[in-house]
This record gives sequence, structure tokens and C-alpha cells, in this order.
Amino acid sequence: MNITTADFFCSYSSLNGLPSDGRPEIVFVGRSNVGKSSLLNSLCARKGLAKTSSTPGKTRLINYFIINDNLYFVDLPGYGYAKVGQGERESWGKLLTGYIQKRGEIALVVLLVDSRHPGMASDLEMMEFLDYCGRPFGIVLTKWDKLKQAEKSKASRTIESCAPNARFIVNYSSLSGSGRDRLLASIDTFTQ
Repeated sequence: MNITTADFFCSYSSLNGLPSDGRPEIVFVGRSNVGKSSLLNSLCARKGLAKTSSTPGKTRLINYFIINDNLYFVDLPGYGYAKVGQGERESWGKLLTGYIQKRGEIALVVLLVDSRHPGMASDLEMMEFLDYCGRPFGIVLTKWDKLKQAEKSKASRTIESCAPNARFIVNYSSLSGSGRDRLLASIDTFTQ
């Protein structure tokens, strides 16, 4: 897959009014501060396309980006830790789960997992939920460049044992772009 155009499309605070044009949706989900926005910027080669922050919980809406005018990348709010109230966290959870359960246009869910913390309970719960919903998913181990070689081997073994139903596992560095081509090729197989 070659990304020639990538633009912000729209943000949604509920499941009402989501695009109904039939374009396939590639959904990016993961814990708060796992690097979803950084990965989207790197993947699309567009710095600033998705807003990044070092503060967990920056993404609070369902954000749509139109890619090559024929599909959407969808950035969902993170789950897990964020400095917000319990009510807002529950609201995000309902939005996220409702979207994943009900959205017919989802072609693939890309689950981002921090490579420094593979196998966290919240990530395992998300994998189970995706399996329960019958959603094809792949895993991206983010922040790969922050690991030493021995840690990389351990992280790979851990996630492989935790995710037998993942369609792919890609090691990714948003800083260097390592893993970008492999991830784009993996996504491409779900948009044909």
C-alpha cells in the first residue's frame, strides 16, 4: 500500500452521524499513551496529521482520516490509564466498545501494544473482546526503538504467546519508521 494522500476528515463524540459512504475502515486502538497518534503520523508520513501529546488520554473522540480517497484510518480513544474522571473514562469505554461491536465498515482493527509492556491485562482483554466480536485484528508493538535486543526478543515471545489469533504482529518505531512498510502491506491485504 502506498499512501499518496492523508487528510483529517472529521471527529465524532458518538456513534451517530459516522460516515456512511461504504469506505473500509482501518481502526487503531490501544491503551492511553501507547502512541496511536504518533504511529498514524508516521504511517501517513504527515507530521501533525493526528494530534500527539505526552499526556495520556489526549484522543477523546473517534477521529477519521481519509486515506487515498478510498478508505479511512480511524483513531479511537485509548483505554486504561488517563488523568480523567471515572465518568469520562466510562463514556470513552462505551464509545469504543459500541463502535467496535456495531460498525459494519470495519475491515481491520490494529491493536497497538507498548513493546515495553506486552501482555498487560487491558490489552489481553481487548484481544478477547475483538475475538468475541469476530473482528480481524493485527498487533503493532510500538516504541520498538526503546528496547534493547534482549528485551525485543522477550517482548516478541510474550505477545506471540498472548495473541494466537492476531493476523499479524509488526514491530514499529514511529521515530525511525521501522516496520512501516510491513504494516502498510499487512493493512493492504484487508482493503482489497
